[in-house]
Amino acid sequence: MTTEASGAAEIRGALVRLRRATGLPVAFGGLVEPGRPRVRISELTGTATLALSALAVTSGNGLGGKAVALARPCAVTDYSLSRQISHEYDAAVAAEGLRSVLAVPVVVRRRVRGVLYGALRSAQPLGDRALSAAVAAARDVEQALVAREEARALLAASRPEPVTGDPWGGTAWEQVREAHAALRALAPRITDPALRAELLTACGLLTAAAAPAAGVVLTPREVDVLTCVAAGATNATAAARLGIRPETVKGYLRSAMRKLGAHTRGEAVAAARRAGVLP
Repeated sequence: MTTEASGAAEIRGALVRLRRATGLPVAFGGLVEPGRPRVRISELTGTATLALSALAVTSGNGLGGKAVALARPCAVTDYSLSRQISHEYDAAVAAEGLRSVLAVPVVVRRRVRGVLYGALRSAQPLGDRALSAAVAAARDVEQALVAREEARALLAASRPEPVTGDPWGGTAWEQVREAHAALRALAPRITDPALRAELLTACGLLTAAAAPAAGVVLTPREVDVLTCVAAGATNATAAARLGIRPETVKGYLRSAMRKLGAHTRGEAVAAARRAGVLP
């Protein structure tokens, strides 16, 4: 799945959640086109026509363009009559029968990456609840895009250039271990199944270089916890990285230690490395 396609999928999911949370009849949105100061509306839910489909919204123009230019949420109670926005897109909005509209930008690292819209077909205030839900949906998209970009950067970093001599000695081996820990911690945050599988495959390639398997079978979460422990993380830190409770980390660690025949955290890490479970 391409970066653009996966980003569109995140927009689509956020729009569904927005409608479910607010009861708004219409939601739509899209991503900023690469290298161009405009948003292309690609995702629609609840619409009755195709008037908004593929509409290109230039920064500064209309409600969405204003949200892009200001990098903050904007709303109007009656789109066609509002004096707060320009009216380049009145025909498309009117064709869909929209009156009250809100637009929330998706901002990643101080750069607007897309816009989410929610709308009513009547001229009435949308209220704080709808705006808060739209902002929360945009934050979900932002976090997903950040996680995806981090994942792709780590995947690239996990494929080192060939080197002469011992490629797994000294500093290079520690870098492999750091990359493995980062990839394992990031994988649970990835909502795209294909990208998550690619991450875990990369983790497998890193551990394959460590040692032959010794018949030890650990669950993915047990490996995640051991990876954090190997990087020096406490139970609380491992829990924060993996999005689980410290008590859950303890349970996975105890289970892994039992399978590995280890009595301490250090012994568990060493045994996992001998078994080829960790790099």
